[in-house]
Amino acid sequence: MSFNEALYNFWISTGLINFEVGQIVMILVGLVLIYLAIVKKFEPLLLLPIGFGGILANIPLAGIAGAEGFIGMIYSVGISTGIFPLLIFMGVGAMTDFGPLIANPKTALLGAAAQFGIFTTLLGALALSGLPGFNFTLADAASIGIIGGADGPTSIFVASQLSPRLLGAIAVAAYSYMALVPIIQPPIMRLFTTKQERMIKMEQLRHVTKTEKIIFPIAVLGVCIILLPSATPLVGMLMFGNLIKECGVTDRLSNAAQNELMNIVTIFLGLSVGSKLQADKFLNLETLGILILGLAAFAVGTAAGLLLAKLMNRLSPHHPINPLIGAAGVSAVPMAARVASKVGKEENPHNYLLMHAMGPNVAGVIGSAIAAGVLLSIVPTMMGG
Repeated sequence: MSFNEALYNFWISTGLINFEVGQIVMILVGLVLIYLAIVKKFEPLLLLPIGFGGILANIPLAGIAGAEGFIGMIYSVGISTGIFPLLIFMGVGAMTDFGPLIANPKTALLGAAAQFGIFTTLLGALALSGLPGFNFTLADAASIGIIGGADGPTSIFVASQLSPRLLGAIAVAAYSYMALVPIIQPPIMRLFTTKQERMIKMEQLRHVTKTEKIIFPIAVLGVCIILLPSATPLVGMLMFGNLIKECGVTDRLSNAAQNELMNIVTIFLGLSVGSKLQADKFLNLETLGILILGLAAFAVGTAAGLLLAKLMNRLSPHHPINPLIGAAGVSAVPMAARVASKVGKEENPHNYLLMHAMGPNVAGVIGSAIAAGVLLSIVPTMMGG
């Protein structure tokens, strides 16, 4: 082989000559996600691996995100099977204090209201499927709607069961909106509440005993088993993680679930989700529709929580509720609760809403899992019929 032939073969094997416009666009998207993670500190544990995974997935010729690439294999093992979401739920349970919800049970209604966006967006996806370029089935629409719960693991779990072909776009949308809670929610909060409402101070929560905290996860799981068995994979892992935290005799397991296991799974899950930012699969009309519908679902869920909190405040004037905590009903834990607290403190520096907002926030986690169980139960039956 001559020098010129060798030089030519080297040239055609480089990334420079093989780059496509779409790959460059998606690499820039990955860099933006990394910028938001590092500079703006928007959920860096999620956006950093997602952004980097997106860059790796768009390197020409490398095949990193393919079936035989290392990220592709991780995706097949953890995402396609739904194992990673379940492990994440166990870690979330081990890090969650259900005390604020137990102390003020009526805030569970706010977590339920925030799931309203899931079902309205399901209808929106079905309506969109009538347009050229969109072909969303009922299963697809159900998977897209779950994005409204701002719960990445639940979105992945449902999509892996009902709509594997859209799993990548749904996962990216769900985790992106989870990370962008500090940007998306405040304008909606201000739109649906008055300054006086945002200044409302709430009563201090009562003390919750250790016994109550131990009974709670067992009771929730028992109710789920009786009424909605299809939700028990998610709810069961969430409650198991919480039980090993609250029982006080399994600190090693609790610490492992909160730290080592959670961190490892988060790295793999983030890279795997990022691998679905491949230009040839991501840059299409259906993906754009999913992103728009997901944002709409998130906005509707936030607004529903705010409006119900306003109504509850009117119905219970002697025990005032700051409507901002209703926005925390979406299950982006604990970011949504922090945002509600931050917006409240901007109006009243002496207002401390974080613990109050954690009630609907953790209720939203349970609510999104229950909504997922409902969809997993009825959608296959309806499609089969």
